[in-house]
Amino acid sequence: MKNVMRRVTTMTFSSLLQSPPPLPISHRPFRSLPLATQRILTFCTKSKPNMADFSYLSQREAAEIDETLMGPLGFTLDQLMELAGLSVATSIAEVYKPSEHSRVLAICGPGNNGGDGLVAARHLHHFGYKPIICYPKRTAKSLYTGLVTQLESLSIPFVSVDDLPEDLSKDFDVILDAIFGFSFHGAPRPPFDDLIRRLVSLQMLQKHPSIVSVDIPSGWHVEEGGHEGGGIKPDMLVSLTAPKLCAKRFCGRHHFLGGRFVPPSVAEKYKLELPSYPGTSMCVRIGKPPIVDISAMRVNYVSPELLEEQVETDPTLQFRKWFDEAVAAGLRETNAMALSTTNKDRKPSSRMVLLKGYDENGFVWFTNYESKKGSDLSENPCAALLFYWEILNRQVRIEGPVERIPESESEYYFHSRPRGSQIGAIVSKQSSVVPGRHVLYDEYEELTKKYSDGSVIPKPENWGGFRLRPNLFEFWQGQPSRLHDRLQYSLEDANGKPAWKIHRLAP
Repeated sequence: MKNVMRRVTTMTFSSLLQSPPPLPISHRPFRSLPLATQRILTFCTKSKPNMADFSYLSQREAAEIDETLMGPLGFTLDQLMELAGLSVATSIAEVYKPSEHSRVLAICGPGNNGGDGLVAARHLHHFGYKPIICYPKRTAKSLYTGLVTQLESLSIPFVSVDDLPEDLSKDFDVILDAIFGFSFHGAPRPPFDDLIRRLVSLQMLQKHPSIVSVDIPSGWHVEEGGHEGGGIKPDMLVSLTAPKLCAKRFCGRHHFLGGRFVPPSVAEKYKLELPSYPGTSMCVRIGKPPIVDISAMRVNYVSPELLEEQVETDPTLQFRKWFDEAVAAGLRETNAMALSTTNKDRKPSSRMVLLKGYDENGFVWFTNYESKKGSDLSENPCAALLFYWEILNRQVRIEGPVERIPESESEYYFHSRPRGSQIGAIVSKQSSVVPGRHVLYDEYEELTKKYSDGSVIPKPENWGGFRLRPNLFEFWQGQPSRLHDRLQYSLEDANGKPAWKIHRLAP
């Protein structure tokens, strides 16, 4: 095993990149403009720093908080490093998807910042990226040697500074700057001075890998930032615990906060104003929204081919197959669908609703019959459904006539819902104008008290289900270079009987 690991760690750079994936699509804004103009639009000047409404830490405060966390509050260095590295990896995954930015170079320094980078590289590997690590000044402590062992066990390559190409722009999509942290001071020493120089020179190119700095852009003063406006200007900064004072000088496109471990006592002592983390996320975007060139936003889909001979002859069975795969992929609200209707004047409208059942007879959802969609369907009982499952690069379109389901089925489903949802259906005169949210709350509270004895809540007469009976399906699978797969099922006459016919459509 040791010999295998040794071979991994001594591989030359050229051998690691025998079949590199294609270069990523540039995400820099206004890429059609002159390079000098792009720099002005992408990076703000020192005189106009991004002053968001959250706290910044001085070097002394940052050190004191670390001492408090690892002292009386019982954290260990490896715990904090694991949480920090995970925060960095999830921040990268928020912006740079592995389908487009899989080639990551992690440059790790000898201290805790370098340890954060090693942990981040491990998580990025598990997220589907292909990290390569440059770790020139290894720390002999067991924590760091253990991290190296973990990475080597995953066959994550290590390369020396000498094996790195002089021009890093051709071989990497993302470069993780985990060289120096907030405790660094003075001038960088070899080989890090040269590595920082190369990162700075990269940014003079029109197309360059996205640079992500961990907590402090390497070479920056922790409080004053880059000296005289020089140094690395990362595209992303992942601040840990809380932004350091130098982060006021950060003017890149993406600023994230990570390190979801600050106890209330620490936040109170240092009067920290920090944003809330969404859900279970280990990172949160802070600062101003990035400048986005909408015309340059695109994804190069990579998916298995969708071939006629591989799909079901019955489109409902093919839908069931894809729906089950979307559920297995862990998508949120797999049953969410866009419902499009038109009224008698042929004015279209769309909204998201939830599929509540489907079989060979059609697709069912529930609503208020007097809502906008209910009114449209009473005037023009035809509709279109659209399911979009982003993580699988799939969408399904379904068209057909619409009918109300039997009252008994609506009654049964209504009473299967949570009691709060039943009361909500009574309170909401859907699509009508209300004077304020308080009106809804007041009526909801009144009805909640009325039915607090557990008695049956009556279904409103104007509430129930619709069923769309399909006469057309289209299954769409995203593919590279916009050569998407589109298979359409349409009902056609076959010896006097309707039968499903499959046609391939041009993307």
